[in-house]
Amino acid sequence: MALSTLDLVKQALDGRVNYTITDPSLMPAAVMLLLYPKDGEYCVLLNKRSQVVEHHKGEISFPGGARDPEDRDFLDTALRETEEEMGISRADVTVLGQLDDIVTNSNFGVSVFIGTIPCPYPFNPSAIEIAEVLEVPISALVNPANLRHETRLVDGLAKTARSYAYNEHLVFGATAKILQQFLETVEDGIMKEGH
Repeated sequence: MALSTLDLVKQALDGRVNYTITDPSLMPAAVMLLLYPKDGEYCVLLNKRSQVVEHHKGEISFPGGARDPEDRDFLDTALRETEEEMGISRADVTVLGQLDDIVTNSNFGVSVFIGTIPCPYPFNPSAIEIAEVLEVPISALVNPANLRHETRLVDGLAKTARSYAYNEHLVFGATAKILQQFLETVEDGIMKEGH
């Protein structure tokens, strides 16, 4: 029996060793990359942050945020933040695996989890934190026409990073870095299914 796309994604995530950041100077945080079928293809859930949040105003991001002292671990942080920001019950999230931790330009050390939810899902985004919900098809992310390469000066050095255009939005920075890592990790599984 052929494996489903989600089984192939889980298999790809299970077969890797994750890089973990333990730098105490970074603010600990976690995000949840949610993958789910919609209209015949797989989508990734992103959101546009509002203009009243403390960090990354108006940027495109994954559900997630800073770790609270009462969170049991980074997965607990990712699930709590996903529930607070998007109204997605932690009981509805099936965790598929984890990617490498990343460091943001704003000095967050971010743990990255991959999960799936049932679809359709009745999102209930926080009016304070979320300006817009984006359901981005994987096909849009892997379409070369939507790829951008931006060069910025970081500590006096020119660094080139990938970003993704989707409709009128540009996904850049840590979110784009996470998307790139995810797509490179699971590319074979997603492409085999034609999504």
